[in-house]
Amino acid sequence: MFSHITVGARDLARMGAFYDAVLAPLGLRQRHVTPDGGPPAKCWVGADGALPRFYVHLPFDGQPATPGNGCMVALLAASPEAAAEAHAAGLAAGGSDEGAPGERPQYGRGHYGAYLRDPEGNKLHVVHRGDLASGE
Repeated sequence: MFSHITVGARDLARMGAFYDAVLAPLGLRQRHVTPDGGPPAKCWVGADGALPRFYVHLPFDGQPATPGNGCMVALLAASPEAAAEAHAAGLAAGGSDEGAPGERPQYGRGHYGAYLRDPEGNKLHVVHRGDLASGE
């Protein structure tokens, strides 16, 4: 299980608005967190508890944030409809399309996903894993 996922930001307000839109259909809401001495950040959590968390923050080293080549964050959706809604919300909030919502049979029967980039270029995969629902 993951404790948290973090992506860097140059424009924290813009990235906050983008992730508010993308994460809401997935059941995550922004939560105020007490500063811990690190850089300014925004945080999202689910209704079930304090973990796992999704953070967007300014880089600790003070340098500009850059997306990692070959890096991608995959966000789990409860249904194909939620995956498509998150993709559409992300595009409306300033993201760019990297792959329209749809079945991805090459990854498994029932695998439904959509790809996009956030406003700063980080790649996201919003996915419903129906292929794993039966324990495959």
